[in-house]
Amino acid sequence: MNIRYELLEKTRRKSPPEKVTAFGVVRTNHMFAVDYNDGAWHDARIVPYAPLNIMPGAVCLHYGQTIFEGAKAFQHPDGNIHAWRFDLNAERMNASAKILMMPQIPEDLQMEGLMRLLDIERDWCPTEPESSMYIRPFMLGTEDCLGVKASKTFSYYIMLSPSSAYYAGGFNHAVTLLISTKYHRAVSGGTGAAKTGGNYAASLVPAEHAFQQGAGQVLYLDAGNKYLEEAGTMNHYHILEDGTIIIPPFSDSVLKSTTSMSILDLAKMGKCKARLDAIELEQFLKDIKSGKIIEAGGFGTAAVVSPVGKYILEDGSEYIVGDGGIGKYSRQIYELYSGMQVGAIPAPEGWLKKVERFEVKQ
Repeated sequence: MNIRYELLEKTRRKSPPEKVTAFGVVRTNHMFAVDYNDGAWHDARIVPYAPLNIMPGAVCLHYGQTIFEGAKAFQHPDGNIHAWRFDLNAERMNASAKILMMPQIPEDLQMEGLMRLLDIERDWCPTEPESSMYIRPFMLGTEDCLGVKASKTFSYYIMLSPSSAYYAGGFNHAVTLLISTKYHRAVSGGTGAAKTGGNYAASLVPAEHAFQQGAGQVLYLDAGNKYLEEAGTMNHYHILEDGTIIIPPFSDSVLKSTTSMSILDLAKMGKCKARLDAIELEQFLKDIKSGKIIEAGGFGTAAVVSPVGKYILEDGSEYIVGDGGIGKYSRQIYELYSGMQVGAIPAPEGWLKKVERFEVKQ
């Protein structure tokens, strides 16, 4: 599909900040957009980052027909910019679209839109340690209709956010999770496997409940309060004495993290030991107390690896993992993964896609 450009005049463009100091706050000058109606995508374009022209009766505003993704790109020592495993994000975007009755977006269209946008905004890619160009694709149901039904028209966008580490100070401390039997992130048969706004809206009250209990986030259980599912907005993991990483199995109530998928791929290559396995809460707590579980945490795009030092139950009882700090295996996987992203460590073939320079015609 031909992608046209509607770029801001150079005199009106913002300049990149000298240093990024927060995650997800700064925006670049432009975004990618493409529209869908009559069964086809059309009018792919790079346009100024600006308010969206959307009707007040749009389906996305009333019935939550929205999906999004989170990915990253990095500037390597040679000055080139590389997107990290965006093919997995494009694939997951379409998996979410299927669950929300939204159209499939050709993966090559998603990729080319991103590459052209990163090319236009390459000067914005930060270079500080633990920084990245955070990539946020999203799709909205735009039909002006108050009937409860799927939209017939849609818009897909990609915007960019030069960002520092997700947690202030970077990878330097372990967090506390509240194991909640009161709140659930999702249940089987719903939208738990989709990256959709409603799932995150439903997480706000549980997160506030966790903060009030002295925790940073919630460890969600299945609807029967028997098995571990997700750690806040991340896939949960724990590590056994021999260094094996255990991740709860993916299901229709769990979002499949691209980071978790990459860890499992690295295990197949012999770079670490990892597997999917159902984890009963009762056994999990016993194994923490006995020392069989020596580390734990969450995998996700934003923070990559978020170690957990302590779990709190609703009754106030506490379970310390290992010595309560960042364990050696969590640090090793973080350093390996982040090292591959920034080009300090060779990445598997195809995991990094270099941003080429395109001819720009306005």
